[in-house]
Amino acid sequence: MEDAISEPAAVLVDGPWRHRDVSTNGTRLHVAEAGEGPLVLLLHGFPQFWWTWRSQLRDLPAAGYRVVAADLRGYGASDKPPRGYDAFTLADDVAGLVRALGERNAVIVGHDWGGLLGWTTAVRRPRVVRGLAVIGMPHPLRVRRRIVADVRGQGLASRYLAAFQLPWVPERRLVAEGAAYVAELLRGWGGPGYPTPEAEARYRGAMRIPGVAHSSLEYHRWVVRSQLRPDGARFVELLRTPVRVPTLQLHGSLDRCFLPSTAAGSERHVAAPYTWRLYDGLGHFPHEEDPDTITRDLVAWLAETHSGNGGNGGVSRSPEC
Repeated sequence: MEDAISEPAAVLVDGPWRHRDVSTNGTRLHVAEAGEGPLVLLLHGFPQFWWTWRSQLRDLPAAGYRVVAADLRGYGASDKPPRGYDAFTLADDVAGLVRALGERNAVIVGHDWGGLLGWTTAVRRPRVVRGLAVIGMPHPLRVRRRIVADVRGQGLASRYLAAFQLPWVPERRLVAEGAAYVAELLRGWGGPGYPTPEAEARYRGAMRIPGVAHSSLEYHRWVVRSQLRPDGARFVELLRTPVRVPTLQLHGSLDRCFLPSTAAGSERHVAAPYTWRLYDGLGHFPHEEDPDTITRDLVAWLAETHSGNGGNGGVSRSPEC
């Protein structure tokens, strides 16, 4: 692939959804939207953009939901301001987006960094979160604990975080050779056969949009550097508050970014009905690797949540998916 710079318009992929910009928390976020009904807000992770939810944008509206997939601050066609990549500001982006979309609350579905923001928003702005579904992201306090307690496991899996702390070198690596490192990350973290050639091309192109490489790395820099600052202590204290809405946690058994042993145990941070699903043969991107299964389980859980049952109230494990 060439090293040509991509334009933000490159992420405005056509499909059975509509694109628009929404102003929230002092910034402009691009969203793709489909369907009508209760709001389900989809938040992507690194190194991706809203398009990671293409299957859910097609299928969830048929189940009776208004589905919105956002480009997070610094990604895709959203604004890329020089600051605001701390979890507090990003969670306020999410809460403000729900309100800017004309809704009082939403079910938040987040993958990877989107999942971290889901965990955070659920305790920082609980009134706007009706339910929480997290894919490929353990509770942040669980990650911190396991990096130290399981040095040869989660510690090694998280070593990329240390490399991302260097100035400018990681940015250059992310975009060099047509963003070849993005493909390396996707293959390293995903399950067998992931990514498809189309997905690889889309994510490599999105990373070459000016500002995206730097902005996406600022997320990782904050989460590490804040540990030695007062804002990091405030973040830990905030996350000690349990999540008090129905929570669904989906994880791939082959996830090499956040190990299943790290994700398991997150239920201790939830004081509400909690459901766990572990998918055999899937990696860090279950919603793309097996979208039919993930969407099926999301729809079933959403139906339970909206029926007032709030899930099954326990921890369940999918034996083989």
